[in-house]
Formats: sequence, C-alpha cells, structure tokens
Amino acid sequence: MLLLGIDLGTSSIKVSIVDATNANVLVSATFPETEVPITVRRAGWAEQSPEAWWENVRQAILKAHSKGGYDPADIGAIGIAYQMHGLVVVDGEQGVLRDSIIWCDSRAVPYGEKALEGIGEKRSLQHLLNSPGNFTAAKLAWVKDNEPAIYEQIDKVMLPGDYIAMRLTGEVTTTVSALSEGIFWDFVTDGLSEDVFSFFGFDRGMIPAVRPLFGSHGEVRADVAAGLWLRAGIPVCYKAGDQPNNALSLNVMDPGEVAATAGTSGVIYGVSDQLTYDPGSRVNSFAHVNYTAERRRIGVLLCINGAGIMNRWVRDLIGGTDYGRLNAAAGAIPPGSEGLSVLPFGNGAERIFGNRIIGAQLLDIDLNIHGPAHVYRAGQEGIAFAFRYGLDIMRENGMSPSVIRAGKANMFLSPVFREAFVGATGVPVELYNSDGSVGAALGAGIGAGFFPDGKAAFAGLKPLEWIAPSKGAKYEELYWRWRGKLEEFL
Repeated sequence: MLLLGIDLGTSSIKVSIVDATNANVLVSATFPETEVPITVRRAGWAEQSPEAWWENVRQAILKAHSKGGYDPADIGAIGIAYQMHGLVVVDGEQGVLRDSIIWCDSRAVPYGEKALEGIGEKRSLQHLLNSPGNFTAAKLAWVKDNEPAIYEQIDKVMLPGDYIAMRLTGEVTTTVSALSEGIFWDFVTDGLSEDVFSFFGFDRGMIPAVRPLFGSHGEVRADVAAGLWLRAGIPVCYKAGDQPNNALSLNVMDPGEVAATAGTSGVIYGVSDQLTYDPGSRVNSFAHVNYTAERRRIGVLLCINGAGIMNRWVRDLIGGTDYGRLNAAAGAIPPGSEGLSVLPFGNGAERIFGNRIIGAQLLDIDLNIHGPAHVYRAGQEGIAFAFRYGLDIMRENGMSPSVIRAGKANMFLSPVFREAFVGATGVPVELYNSDGSVGAALGAGIGAGFFPDGKAAFAGLKPLEWIAPSKGAKYEELYWRWRGKLEEFL
C-alpha cells in the first residue's frame, strides 16, 4: 500500500508518497515553486486564501504523480499536516466566507486578554493549559465583533487541515488536538470549554464532529478523485498541526522527548505526561497526536514567529542570493559577526514576550566593517539566540532536553545556524531525513491500521548526523551580549 502525506505550510504545499511496507519515500513534490504570499491588510494582520491552499494541494499531488515511479491507484490512505492556529469559516454549503486569519496574525490579542480576565487567569491555565491569547477562538471572537454579517453565515469553524480534508471528502471533522490548539478544549472536563463558549457567546454547533486523530475523517469523493488520478473512497485517516506532526515524524512521542523546527517560525516541542502550563503563557500546551483521556500526552510548544522568515528577508533584501551561497558567505564571518546583532522578531506578536510586538532590529552597524555576509551571519545567530531564550523558558517549566531531534531542512541546513544553535543552547542535535509530508503519510498508515502505533511506523528512522555543542563558552558570551540588546526593547 502507498500512503499520501500532505503538508500545508505557510510558504508552500509539500506532498510525499511513501511505501508503507518499508517507509521509503518514493516521490516528493512542492507547489508552488515560489513562496506563497501572506496578505497583510494592516500592520499585524496576516491572511491567506483557503481556496488557494486547496488549488496548491491539487497541483502538488498532480506534480507528484507526473514524476512517475508509482501507480496513483495504489494509494490507500491520506494524512494531512497543517499550519496551526488558523481560522477557516464556511457556510452551510461549505463555501469559504473569508480568507483565513493565520497563525502569525496579531489582531485578536486584545480579545484573548479580555477572555483571560473574564474567565480568570488561574482557571484558564488549569483548564485550557493556556491563555486564550491570539489563538483560533480569539480570532473567531474578532470576526464576531468586527464582521457580524460574516459571522451570522458561519456554519462550521475549522483549522486549516480540517478544511483540506473537507475539500477531499465533503465531510467536516476535527480532533481534540485541533480543538486544543484553537483553545476550544477543556482538559479537566475533557470536552469543549464551557468557559470559552460562554465568554465569547459562541454556538457549539459551529464545531465539527470530533473524531480520533488517527481515524476516519471521510473518504475521497468520486469527483475529487477523478481530478487527482486517485481511487474514490480513499480514507483520510490522519490530521495534525504541523508541530505535533513534526514531532511524530521524528518519533517524539514519549515524555521527555523533544523536537525542533526552524522554518518560517521556530519551534521547540517537547512531550509531557502532565497537564502542564506556563504561568506566563509564554509557551503553550496542546494535546499531542497520541493524547487520550486515559493516557495523556501533552505537547509543550515554544514558538518564535520570527525565525526563517528573518533569514528570507535578509536574503531578499541583500541581493536575493540562494540560501546555499548565503550560508557559505555567513560561514566566512567569525562568530559574533564582528559586533553586529539581529533581533529577528518582526513577524507579529511574540508569545515569549507576552504577545508583544517588538519588531525586528539590526543593531550596532559599523559602516566601515559590516557587509552583506555579516548581516547573513548575524541574522542566523539572532535566530539561534532566540531559540536559547525560549528554551530557558521551557527549562523553567521542567523541560530540560538532553538531545533535540530535528529534520535536516530549512535553517538546519545551515552549518552556521547549527553551530550557533547547539553552542547557545548547550544541547546536542540529532538530524534526520524526515519532514512534515512524510510524517503525515506515516500518520495515515497508523490511522489506516497498517502500523499498530508510531513506534512501528518509525522503526527504521535513523539519525543522519549528530551535532555536539562546540565553542560553548564563546556562544554563551555572545548570547548574553545579544540578550542585553533584546532587553532594551522589552
């Protein structure tokens, strides 16, 4: 049997076809070739079109088919990973009512703050494991208050992956993990949060049917299948947010295991068996992919909005070179970038700073010394130092990893970033040849019952590379210099 994994990212869609018998990746494809834009109608806003997501998913699947090497008729299950925390709203005919308010949109922060006050900080943290913050429920409250004509037409509220599954199957479903990341779920009662629905005045009928994450979310409709060279009736049997799915793809399933990603945003994601929360809501806790009421597995997530997007901005601003050349140029500059510092926080409100927007900063420029390569290196070091800042918050909350697993992709392709990351955090990194689309495919294999569990699905996963901290004293010194610059803005 072949498995189709779909990874709905902020920048593009990636799909992979995986042979379930040996977990080998037969074909991967990304669409579009250029990064998908984010619509910014006002400062702090960020939107994307769900219809454009769907078209990109279609084109990515057809692109994978066109490469040959397998028969699309052999695909027997579909899994979906998706960018977290986005709001998608549809009417009774499953028509999209407005563009999605995506994860890095900051407009709903005041609504989350009012809910935290109204529900009570202690109760909110104990029951939701988070402040309502800037998550999906708060975004829905913004629509209710500012776009009442649209709100009145809403039949169902979804996360981005729920929408893609709906387009494939015609069924509207969701999961406990998705509801927890939207801040709709009460972990004490293990049900929809009465506090959130009551405070915001939401109708529970807007929430789709709740299904097991590894389980049936509908079957591909005949008309959709015909347009995608697929068999009708293929089950969609796995849906997860990109960070829980990334952890799954790295076999991070048990308490104490930790994963990291450094794409558009940067994330450290650890698993706990406790209903844990940060008193300041600087890190967040959601239901992991293997969460059940009987065997609780909580994903503790540190998110830095400004990570790879900072690296991209620097690349585009200074010459538009490719990342390989950028990384090589950065590597020719000594650690510390000869005094240049970058604060990479220019992608909306940052949870690690209490949902404040401090903006990206390029500091201490010496016009006689610093050139493009210094900016390249300072940007990557600044992103690594932001990870260290966040990891220290996770350590305050009992998460102290002895090793961090990551896919060899995005920022982890850069030797400069890898050196700065392990040097600043003091934690070694294991790199794997895995990504979100492969994780989604193997998740589908679990959901379809081909694998009994995650351990079986990822039994053949072996690290490509082990990166031990080096120059630790140097990076410790550089980190505290950088942190001093940061604190001037806090």
